[in-house]
Amino acid sequence: MTGAAPALEVLEPVARVKGAPVGQLPEDLYIPPDALEIFLEAFEGPLDLLLYLIRKQNFDILDIPIAEISRQYIGYIEMMDSLRMELAAEYLLMAAILAEIKSRMLLPRPKETEAEEEDPRAELVRRLQEYERFKAAAERLDRLPRLERDLFEAGAGSDDIPVPKVYPSIAMKDLLSAFQDVLKRLNHTRHHHICREPLSVRERMSMILERLAGNATLAFETLFPLHEGRPGAVVSLLAVLELGKERLIEIIQDEPLGALRVRAVVATGGD
Repeated sequence: MTGAAPALEVLEPVARVKGAPVGQLPEDLYIPPDALEIFLEAFEGPLDLLLYLIRKQNFDILDIPIAEISRQYIGYIEMMDSLRMELAAEYLLMAAILAEIKSRMLLPRPKETEAEEEDPRAELVRRLQEYERFKAAAERLDRLPRLERDLFEAGAGSDDIPVPKVYPSIAMKDLLSAFQDVLKRLNHTRHHHICREPLSVRERMSMILERLAGNATLAFETLFPLHEGRPGAVVSLLAVLELGKERLIEIIQDEPLGALRVRAVVATGGD
């Protein structure tokens, strides 16, 4: 009787190439010594690094422990050098300034000049405070909404959108009110008639259609000749009503309580 076969150990793939898992590295694979890079927090300059170290240790910027800050600063410089990072001259200059301040604070000073001599850290503190103010102002400006980063312009053109114009319905009282205005103007132009010309509703209907043929719309009051007086106004009104009844014209109003206008009805193929 033979024993059960041992379970195969499932190994995690060491890499994936185009989505396919690779369980074993090729034997001829060459990995250069600088393939792995470590990116530390970036600083804008030596003052930024020095301010970071002071704030990280909760030191008072007006009473900087130069010995401790110098030790940390030099340690950071050595770490950057060991990682083969290019050191700017400003970082090395700041290290020299810290070493000078440290040595000046360690040297004994005569008692008569101790009160008059300025603190060796004063100039560095002034530069740090000024840099901190500018850095805080830059951060506040960066938090403001910025176009193309936080805000994006948007718009929609309305020129290509057809907007149908809807005319309000004309009530009979509006038509009669407009006719009353015509009669009032006729009272001011009344004159003596020598003879009375015969007036025909059908003839007036033809005249109105002829006038509308050459115009898109006409004002309602222009269809009533003032020289014909009340008889002519009545005949014109009957002609307008008859044309509207036969759907040859329509009376429109651009806006409520606006002036009335008349236009011819365009015949369509389905009529």
